[in-house]
Amino acid sequence: MTRSTFVSADAAELAFVERSGFVESRHIGSAVVLDPDGSPLISLGAPEAPVFTRSSLKPLQAIAAMSLTEQVTGTWAALATASHKCEAGHAEAVAGMLESAGLSVDDLRCPSAHPADGAFRRSLQEAGTGDPTSRLYFNCSGKHAAFLMAATALGAETATYLEPAHPVQARIAEVVEAFAGETPAALGTDGCGAPVFALSLTGLARGIGRVVRLGCTDADSGTTSAMESFASYRAEARTLMEAVFAEPWAIEGHGRPNSTVIDRLGIFAKGGAEGVIVMSTKSGYSVALKCLDGSSRATGLVALTLLRKAGAIPDISDDLLGEVIAEITESVTGGIDSEGRTAVVGQINVGEDIARIR
Repeated sequence: MTRSTFVSADAAELAFVERSGFVESRHIGSAVVLDPDGSPLISLGAPEAPVFTRSSLKPLQAIAAMSLTEQVTGTWAALATASHKCEAGHAEAVAGMLESAGLSVDDLRCPSAHPADGAFRRSLQEAGTGDPTSRLYFNCSGKHAAFLMAATALGAETATYLEPAHPVQARIAEVVEAFAGETPAALGTDGCGAPVFALSLTGLARGIGRVVRLGCTDADSGTTSAMESFASYRAEARTLMEAVFAEPWAIEGHGRPNSTVIDRLGIFAKGGAEGVIVMSTKSGYSVALKCLDGSSRATGLVALTLLRKAGAIPDISDDLLGEVIAEITESVTGGIDSEGRTAVVGQINVGEDIARIR
């Protein structure tokens, strides 16, 4: 029997697209908001059903790699948890990570890609290098470089660093289960070639909320018991969160949605493919959701709205929140206006199941 995530009958309406006064599309899915202790504040759809966590899992993968090598710090730590669009700074940092381990781009086992950042891609073309592709330019190259740095520090084989039985991937599996508080329901292959785990949205929110809280609160604050299985990773969580909040551009890119949320709101955000996203406040309130159709165009809007409705971000003004939501949510456009500019003819709104939450 084919294993599966939740089905449409179990989903809630997360968002809808309005064009010219007509509802054109609806996005259904599941979502959960947890308080810092991991108790649910809002639950929609089927948040206990497993989903492939995709790139939203990267903070846990980064912490695991960092626990095996002390070299992944600063910008490199941010790149270890990034889904970057390959600005020049991203490529330079990842190249530095590989060089530090005595490795090269050829050692990366992720696919090759063009730089997604147009300015960097044009600069390469203008430099006379044609229109190059490289594994260095793939959006997960920073994570892969961190894996290789960890493998090198262990003295482990580098050619097989993506195999589930490899020591680096074995450590990742331990970290995922410790932070998520559950055994993954399935193991698959992510788009970059790395193992990816199926967790419940509750487990994903719990895991990332713990990372952010562990990394942003004082060791003696009493927020985390030393007996908890993930508490031993406090140093790695602290290094990771300091890097992410110091250099939000590294996570996705200047002006990109995840980087914008981190920079302007001080909320950790990490989207993944197939409509998955996770966010967490520094105090540990967390939200995770999946749009069942795999679309990500409404995920930032929905996640931030749910955090607001859960009372998790009282210090962020409605005006600022609205500005950021508008900045990260694509417009519904059609034709041009009287001045020749692209005309906005509609918008993406939160769905009925969210709008009715008080």
